[in-house]
Amino acid sequence: MKLRNGFTTGTCAAIATKAALRMLFNGEAVCKESVVTPSGEKVETEIFEAFFSEREASCAVKKDSGDDPDVTNGILIFSSVTLTDEPEIVIDGGEGIGRVTKPGLYQKVGEAAINKVPLQMIRSEAEYVKDIYDYEGGIKIIISAPGGAEIAKKTFNPRLGIEGGISILGSSGIVKPMSEKAIIDTIKLEIDVRKAASQEKLILTPGNYGLDYIKKNYDADPAEAVLCSNYVGEALDYAYESGFKHIILIGHLGKFVKLAGGIMNTHSHNADCRMEILASNAAEETDDISAVRDILKCINVDEAVRILKDKGILEGVMKRIKEKALFYVNKRLYDPEDLKTEILIFSDELGD
Repeated sequence: MKLRNGFTTGTCAAIATKAALRMLFNGEAVCKESVVTPSGEKVETEIFEAFFSEREASCAVKKDSGDDPDVTNGILIFSSVTLTDEPEIVIDGGEGIGRVTKPGLYQKVGEAAINKVPLQMIRSEAEYVKDIYDYEGGIKIIISAPGGAEIAKKTFNPRLGIEGGISILGSSGIVKPMSEKAIIDTIKLEIDVRKAASQEKLILTPGNYGLDYIKKNYDADPAEAVLCSNYVGEALDYAYESGFKHIILIGHLGKFVKLAGGIMNTHSHNADCRMEILASNAAEETDDISAVRDILKCINVDEAVRILKDKGILEGVMKRIKEKALFYVNKRLYDPEDLKTEILIFSDELGD
């Protein structure tokens, strides 16, 4: 079954702006409005909570993420427009739109978290309506998202230094379900923020398990770590391209054992050779073939670690796992002489 596309918060903001300006100049309510997105696709949608007076108008568009699981799906994106005497278009964020607090993003510190392409879309639609109605004055546009502050807590925004709300996003204007590119782009943004903060070393960890471990057991601020999800390879590539010379990988054995097999996308749908990797390394440490067979029957790595402990070969196997993981990480980066890489692997049974 083909998954249904949706449209971005940037497209919502552009449509709402166009509709609000049409109401302002026409003096009539608008029920539907459309724009052509940067990808060339036309999006037409319903307009909500329309209001207009002589010099002000506002309305909202409901975010539709299609079949993509998105925390902003269904949220109302408002555009409030006001006519001004200065002949310029000013765009800013209001309620529920985040503010940038750290350097490294497209926007400057203090500016609303409205990305470059959405800004261009909003401005383009405003200029289009101005031209139609021969209006030569200025326009102040405020984009808002009631409830955005709460929704933003479920996004990467707090880690990117965007506080108080969601971002207005979208490079194509269209949301395509299960977008791997969107996840990788977010990881790259996080790395950019860490680089802009002049961090000398970069910590990469797949998720919350890693953050909890760093907080409790490692001498570093968890806020300085970048969540790389399953995209270890892409994160390594971009970190080195960004100029980091010291990269530390911290992750649970359940994911990072895969690195010892050269697997740089650790999602279970991509590859799951955990027991095979543990068993093959165990075979190099013992002649007890029953131990190897028992590991191959395990359903999780903690179970396998207990077998390794019982056989007295845990330390040797983990040493091999770490050495091979480092080998493949450095091989991924073509063994650069100017780069220092470290790997820390932990689990409930293993410790670190």
